[in-house]
Formats: sequence, C-alpha cells, structure tokens
Amino acid sequence: MNMRLPTPLTRRNPDAYKNQFGHVCVIAGSGRMLGAAALTSLAAMRAGAGLVTAAIPASMNTAAQKKISNVVMTLPLKETREQTASLDAFAQIRRISDQCDVFAVGPGLSRHPSTQKLVLKIIAASPKPLVIDADALNALAGHLEILRKTPALKILTPHPGEMARLIGRSRDYTEKHRRQTALEFARKYGCILLLKGHRTLVASSQGKIYINTTGNAGMATAGSGDVLTGMVAALLGQGLSGFEAAKFGAWWHGKAGDLAARRKTRAAMIASDIIEEIPNALKAVGVR
Repeated sequence: MNMRLPTPLTRRNPDAYKNQFGHVCVIAGSGRMLGAAALTSLAAMRAGAGLVTAAIPASMNTAAQKKISNVVMTLPLKETREQTASLDAFAQIRRISDQCDVFAVGPGLSRHPSTQKLVLKIIAASPKPLVIDADALNALAGHLEILRKTPALKILTPHPGEMARLIGRSRDYTEKHRRQTALEFARKYGCILLLKGHRTLVASSQGKIYINTTGNAGMATAGSGDVLTGMVAALLGQGLSGFEAAKFGAWWHGKAGDLAARRKTRAAMIASDIIEEIPNALKAVGVR
C-alpha cells in the first residue's frame, strides 16, 4: 500500500525558500553517542527540513561539524564533565527557540542526572512542538505530568521497552496490549504516541489510530529510531499535523528500510542505509 504524499513534499512552488520548510533543532548526542545526533540531523535534512541545527555538548562541536554534514548547523551546549548536555544549557535552548519550528529531543543524550533535568525542563517549558525519543523518554519516566504543562504538540516515539518504563508495566504486557496501551497513553497525556515495533502504531489523543505496514526486521539496528525521530521532526517543521507527521513518518521510514534491505540485506543493513533510501522511498509515491 502506498501513502498519499503530503503536499509540502511536492515542492511545486518555484518561489519556495528554505525557511518555508521548517527549522528543526536536534538536541542529541554525548561523548559516547555523537552518532545519534548525526543520524537524527541528517534524516531531518533528507526528509525535507529547510534548516537543521544540531545542539550537542560543546566539546563535541568540532567533531560534530566533521561527522554530521556541512548542511547541518551546530549549537555547542554547556556540558557536564562526562561530555553530556548540562542543565545550564537551558538558557541556550530557550534563546534559539524563537528561531526554530520544532525540537527533536533525546537520541544519545545519556542518562546523566544533569542532562535528564535539562530534558524535563525543555519539555515542561517549550512553546514549540517536540519529538521526544530515547533518553528523553527515559527522563520522562516517573514525571509524565509535565507532558500537560504546555499546550505544545508532543510526539513520543518509544520502542516497547521504553513504553513499558513509561507506564510502569512489563514489556510483555506492552507487547500484548499495544493498541490499548498507545490509545490510553495518548488520551491521558494529550499527545501523539508512536509505538515502534512490528506494525508500528500511531495513536492520537482524539482516539485516532494508524497501523503501519512498511518496515522489516533488519531495521532492528542501532540508530534506526534516531532516523525516524529526524524524519518526523522534519515533517512537523513542514507544517503537517502531529498525527499526519507521525503517520507518514512511520510509513516513509519503513519504506526506506524495505528498500535498504533489498540493497544491503536485512542482516547487513545499518541506520545510515535507511537515510540513503529516503529519496527513493519518496519516488515510490510518485516524486520525480
């Protein structure tokens, strides 16, 4: 089944310019996991974001500029001794928020206490839409009430283990009650819940549900979720609603993964292969 292409991705207006397609700020990475910031940022660019800024620990800035891409800007954040983003970086994030349209928070941030406090403060205060993943989900566990602090759109993208931690249930329970778990969480916390896994689910606070049909077991590889986070953030920045961004992002990510598996095999494919297939996945829905 093919998905109908969202209008912003057609780029039919010859007078279009980059600011019309959203500025995504990716708050990600740490000393041991700079690759997560790179994958999220590059995926956002490939998925059509007009601008992407990677906000990373300051000591990682030079390495990030070499590792990520010359099309991605960087924002060096105040950091802890362990090379993770510090709570002191909140003022920097607040200053850039006027320039950004959406924040993608979490990939590779670490579970450092200061970093987790920074994440919670961002979620509690951000006036802009948020895509919340990975270590940002870990920070949220036990603090879910902050999801209601602001009316800003929030899309959470947990895998089953992260979902289990969020709701305080076993992974087995989460897997057996995927639809119910996703819908109840989305309704209770007024967010969009994208529950990854075989047949990824997207649930809205209004009770809408989407079950994705693309993707394969080869996508169970390090960084695949970071790619999805970047893609969903890019779609939000281009003006899609939360549900549509999560829905099309899940389909597009899975389709790119299917194409990557054909080229590299499910056993050998890696997350960057998915990014490489993002353009070809668009061609599958008629873009030339």
